Amino acid sequence: MNRLIVLLFTLVMFSCQKSGRVLPYYDSADFTPKWELPANKEFHQIRPFSLINQENQEFTEADMEGKISVVDFFFTSCPGICPKLTSSMTDLQQEFLDNDDILLLSHSVTPDYDSAAVLKQYAIDKGVDFKRWKLLTGDRSEIYDLGRKYYFVEEDEGKAIDEDVFLHTENFVLIDKQRHIRGIYNGLDPNSIQSLIADIKVLELE
Repeated sequence: MNRLIVLLFTLVMFSCQKSGRVLPYYDSADFTPKWELPANKEFHQIRPFSLINQENQEFTEADMEGKISVVDFFFTSCPGICPKLTSSMTDLQQEFLDNDDILLLSHSVTPDYDSAAVLKQYAIDKGVDFKRWKLLTGDRSEIYDLGRKYYFVEEDEGKAIDEDVFLHTENFVLIDKQRHIRGIYNGLDPNSIQSLIADIKVLELE
């Protein structure tokens, strides 16, 4: 059985390589695709930052280097979409549980309440595997700036949004090993999550 799984995985990987499918790059909130990086200028990247994970350890952009990351924004007391987003992240965790190239990052949009201790209890309750999935808290303005100006998580087409406006979105954002945005997906839609899984596997071949 294991040999059959390995064979099927090899065939899928070979098919992706042979098809030459590549993912676009994105550098704006309207998600207009760019099919190659400019040769002579810097391209949009997730900027340097400093946050805290559920183990009360510092987490920075350096921890994303060399990893394919899936990013979302949530809060632990959310009664609406967040439990469904967490369920989708759990599916991704299970899919890539033994793959050290993959990192899942969930940012709290209520960091004043979601301390590291609160996030740790949430992680225990939801079966979060720390090696694969980090729950992040920290300065509210830092998290909101990252979400809106760097991850473009609200797809607001560049409209200025006051920092006091609550950040709440169902979007998952795919980030490559160089901290470039490579895709956006609806975390509530199982078909979109399957597309995300497929795109992660394409990025692994780059």
